[in-house]
Amino acid sequence: MSLPRCALWWARHPAGRQAGHRATVCSALRAHVRPLPGAVGRVPAVAAASSSASGGSKAPNTSLFVPLTVKPLGPSADGDVGAELTRPLDKNEVKKILDKFYKRKEIQKLGADYGLDARLFHQAFISFRNYILQSYSLDVDIHIVLNDICFSAAHVDDLFPFFLRHAKQIFPVLECKDDLRKISDLRIPPNWYPEARAIRRKIIFHSGPTNSGKTYHAIQKYLSAKSGVYCGPLKLLAHEIFEKSNTAGVPCDLVTGEERVTVEPDGKQAAHVACTVEMCSVTTPYEVAVIDEIQMIKDPARGWAWTRALLGLCAEEVHLCGESAAIDLVTELMYSTGEEVEVRNYNRLTPISVLDHALESLDNLRPGDCIVCFSKNDIYSVSRQIEIRGLESAVIYGSLPPGTKLAQAKKFNDPDDPCKILVATDAIGMGLNLSIRRIIFYSLLKPSINEKGEKEIEPITTSQALQIAGRAGRYSSKFKEGEVTTMNREDLSLLKEILNRPVEPIQSAGLHPTAEQIEMFAYHLPETTLSNLIDIFVDFSQVDGQYFVCNMDDFKFSAELIQHIPLSLRVRYVFCTAPINKKQPFVCSSLLQFARQYSRNEPLTFAWLRRYIKWPLLPPKNIKDLMDLEAVHDVLDLYLWLRFMDMFPDASLIRDLQKQLDGIIQEGVHNITKLIKISETHKLLHLESMPAGSQSGLSGTLKSQSRRTRGTKTLGSKAAEPHSPEAGEKSLASRLVQQGLLTPDLLKQLEKEWLTQRTEHGKGRTESGSNSKGTRRKKKELDSD
Repeated sequence: MSLPRCALWWARHPAGRQAGHRATVCSALRAHVRPLPGAVGRVPAVAAASSSASGGSKAPNTSLFVPLTVKPLGPSADGDVGAELTRPLDKNEVKKILDKFYKRKEIQKLGADYGLDARLFHQAFISFRNYILQSYSLDVDIHIVLNDICFSAAHVDDLFPFFLRHAKQIFPVLECKDDLRKISDLRIPPNWYPEARAIRRKIIFHSGPTNSGKTYHAIQKYLSAKSGVYCGPLKLLAHEIFEKSNTAGVPCDLVTGEERVTVEPDGKQAAHVACTVEMCSVTTPYEVAVIDEIQMIKDPARGWAWTRALLGLCAEEVHLCGESAAIDLVTELMYSTGEEVEVRNYNRLTPISVLDHALESLDNLRPGDCIVCFSKNDIYSVSRQIEIRGLESAVIYGSLPPGTKLAQAKKFNDPDDPCKILVATDAIGMGLNLSIRRIIFYSLLKPSINEKGEKEIEPITTSQALQIAGRAGRYSSKFKEGEVTTMNREDLSLLKEILNRPVEPIQSAGLHPTAEQIEMFAYHLPETTLSNLIDIFVDFSQVDGQYFVCNMDDFKFSAELIQHIPLSLRVRYVFCTAPINKKQPFVCSSLLQFARQYSRNEPLTFAWLRRYIKWPLLPPKNIKDLMDLEAVHDVLDLYLWLRFMDMFPDASLIRDLQKQLDGIIQEGVHNITKLIKISETHKLLHLESMPAGSQSGLSGTLKSQSRRTRGTKTLGSKAAEPHSPEAGEKSLASRLVQQGLLTPDLLKQLEKEWLTQRTEHGKGRTESGSNSKGTRRKKKELDSD
């Protein structure tokens, strides 16, 4: 007979209530329920399974353990069996017993053996005490022990098994730490790819600087193979290889996060495929694989994709293209798979030189110049100043759609186009073929995200400087020699120092938990949020010295954003891996809306999305409008990225819509200086106050800022002037409408609601005029409204 049924039978049996039987039965029950009987010093001898059995691994970060709520017990249908067996408990006596239990050093030490550090021990005790004191009736076993302690028939330490049981209920991770460590063991990544380990691969590393022909030689091998896969870091690069391959008569498919294009008329998969590195298949066999920009294996956020491709691609030959800084790491990683690396070194095809003088003034610009900025405000400022000088410039920055970037690049490269100057961010570092003669660094300070997810502003690295500077004087352009300089004289010596430094060897490769690993984690911790699961996984994970776990802040951001929406774990994981720009509120709210629609089993149709983005959209009238259009383009990208899910049925229609939007954005970027001018006039853009435009070197940052302020024409001087009398007479509402922050229809609706509220409050004040307190209260309410 089980213990609860035995106790219940005894409580209901007439003979059980006789005093003569009580002591005997209670003793038998205590012997049965005490899982940890007898111990030296009254502290129970706990079984040996403690946290120290985890093989000497690091102690977990217990601040990540979020306690679950264990509700106190209510009235039981069987009554309070414990009280019937013994007597009702005195809550004051129980409280004293629990406080004594908490203060016992032996108990605290015993808790530590089970993984309860001071923080967890305190949280578990508070929950345990509340459970005991607030429960209407306790389980019979703990009731009997508490009663015995009250009568000194048991020791306070006998509560520990019940406390530990409760602690494992609110911190379930304590129960399965060893299993979680096994799941998050990332120490032998090559074993994750049995298909690749089953073949003998030939690894060829094409090493060289920008414009050395290393990628060209790898692509030639790719085109001549019977089958192949190209893995690039950007959609633009994948598109370029896709087009180049099909133009050469080699049928090639395209696979990116947002689209899949098959060239065979029957939809059959071609033998060649060009893809973004995250989308490559590690189960399809190929003759040749090309992994471009292999040095990005160290990227804090995306490095895992290069690691996966390097270790997992099933290809007879794997061609790697990138910087020499990655050679040693790749050689070590391939040593662990038993594969040798053949290194082929390339030199730059055209000469490049660092000038001995800085540009110092935009009056010194020449055709073929490219000014590299590291912020949008600098892009706007420089473009405006160039336009003031009667010159025309092309603009390229990261958040522009690929089609717009290509259109701007084509405009700049066209010898018959009057546009001879390019203003760009480091987005030109890869993916675009540009005819640049001279690279001019407007600043040498660049915001970046470190491995901890923290934002830093530091001088660009040697690798970044070489990547950008190398765009000057490309072999295929009309400029056969490249030049590099800075905007400010003080930065020039720092640039030379950066370029002359040896590139530091890459030390480690990125890893990322898979959906399967997260599902296994969730099986053990079913009540834990996905964001918290990721934190615990990363904390428990064990990696070799050649690897690191990639930063997952973006994933966690999305997980927290949609946590309250009911979704299966696998679907939630897919939504969280969708790439979004956290700085765009509309994109973030769209992810939330998409997830909400999906959870309701409501398809996100073409008609629904048109209504959601308020299509048709007009060409931008100012910079804010342009940024809003870029955000809408990102939302359409998000839809296409989620197209594999059954609630996103109209991918082809959305893709056509996106092409139309790309054309509208191109029109806006073509007239960007006009948009900047309008934005300054309407106080939507404040270029004078921007910090990034003057962040040059470390030594001359403040000097160059003051000199630039004095030496160049003041931007938006009208915007800096005091309000004219005419402007001062405009109401707040009219200014909001003019700035695009409020629509006329919305303004009318607000006016109508305000008048309605005034009328209602006026009636209420009249009806309650005899009550002065009521009148004053309603007046306050009206004022606050």
